Amino acid sequence: METSSGIQASLAGRYALALFELARDGKALDSVAASLATLKAALAESADLKALTQSPLIGREAAGKAIAAVAATLQVDPLTTKTLGVLAHNRRLSQLPAVIRAFGTLLSAHKGETRAEVTSAFALTKTQQTALAKQLKVRTGRDMALDLSVDPAIMGGLIVKMGSQMIDSSLRTRLNKLAQAMKG
Repeated sequence: METSSGIQASLAGRYALALFELARDGKALDSVAASLATLKAALAESADLKALTQSPLIGREAAGKAIAAVAATLQVDPLTTKTLGVLAHNRRLSQLPAVIRAFGTLLSAHKGETRAEVTSAFALTKTQQTALAKQLKVRTGRDMALDLSVDPAIMGGLIVKMGSQMIDSSLRTRLNKLAQAMKG
């Protein structure tokens, strides 16, 4: 598989590439992707889990036991659980969000999709997500995989990033442009 040198060059990218290749060879891409999505959601919701992954004060053994307990609770697949153990042993749990992103990029490339980071003021419904993916497919000519995030500070609209392209239709940006125009 062709991978970008950017992914291979980063620390998290090397872990993600190893996980991706093991999952591909073991025909477990879908289960690993689901487990990583669960972990991503848990990191966003749990301050304790985020602290576990970010704290340099937690030792290797304690971090390993704690992350194994988290993996069991979240019913993470065995391959992802082993990867979490390796990250904990190597004191690299802080790289977990970047590993999840890099794995998503590799998976999208494997499926022939383009990845788009979408920020909205409110959570998008499944219908809205499908409609957005269709509109982006019309624009790019490729299937789209959406990475969704919510940022109430944009007040409304969307910010869509696809590679080096960015489409910012947020209310915050429109108001800032209006304020600049009024200043003259």
